[in-house]
Amino acid sequence: MAVHASSTTLIVLLPLLVWRLHARYRRLVGRQRTNKYRPWITLGIYTVLLGLVGWVAWGHWPALAALGGGLVCGGLLSRWAWSRTQLEPTPQGLYYTPHTHLGIALSLLFLARIAWRVVQLAWLSPGADTGLHGFIASPLTLSVFGLMAGHSTGYAIALYRWRQRVLAAKRAREAAQV
Repeated sequence: MAVHASSTTLIVLLPLLVWRLHARYRRLVGRQRTNKYRPWITLGIYTVLLGLVGWVAWGHWPALAALGGGLVCGGLLSRWAWSRTQLEPTPQGLYYTPHTHLGIALSLLFLARIAWRVVQLAWLSPGADTGLHGFIASPLTLSVFGLMAGHSTGYAIALYRWRQRVLAAKRAREAAQV
């Protein structure tokens, strides 16, 4: 079986995907200290990724509709997950413990979809459109990506807003003591 250039690209990108999924898993398990930069980085990365994916899938309206639907559902899931997040403002810093089960489930869903798409393109229909465009333009793939992107960005926004509220309240208390 001949390996196409696009298959080689996917094989090369696989370690990057595994690394990012591992990093995501570490952020979903256990108590974490907030960071003033992480929400902005998350928003920036997902904005760029959504723009690139939207550009590649342009003209495939069912795929773009699936991406939009996934974003909306992911945003709603982030609100639900946020309501189950443990928030801890302590003298040592601001900590939070995310709702682990939902984050892991979304990551596994995304990983399963990517794995199935690779199997589908590499072994089940090797003559099909195996380019990056064909890989990304699948409505199911984009809906799962949208779900994950909506959840991550919604959660990052909620985390940023909580951090700002707590720090503003702390500044107000310190100003009142002076």
